[in-house]
Amino acid sequence: QVSLVESEGGLVQAGGSLRLSCAGSGSRFAASSMGYYRQAPGNERELVAAIVVNGYTNYADSVKGRFTISKNKIGNTIYLQMNSLKPEDTGRYYCKARVSGMDIWGKGTQVTVSS
Repeated sequence: QVSLVESEGGLVQAGGSLRLSCAGSGSRFAASSMGYYRQAPGNERELVAAIVVNGYTNYADSVKGRFTISKNKIGNTIYLQMNSLKPEDTGRYYCKARVSGMDIWGKGTQVTVSS
């Protein structure tokens, strides 16, 4: 059985930085893509950033130039470096991995950006 272990989010002031990580575990963990989504109260869950096995990355327009997604060499861990954080970045951040055609979700972690 595969699962995702996410790092803790936190409270940060506007303009600050935060780094999230998500590690896949399980003997059969081999993700074709991994990424972070976020959901603010009253809003739908939206893609923040994703990275595929060949290293191609995709970002939401709202985070381009501020967030960077990367992965480790074996591809079972991703990192989301979030800089110049804004209050509108507040939300619950969920890690997702695509494994054997199935979406695996983490439990999520709260990120709060104060103004």
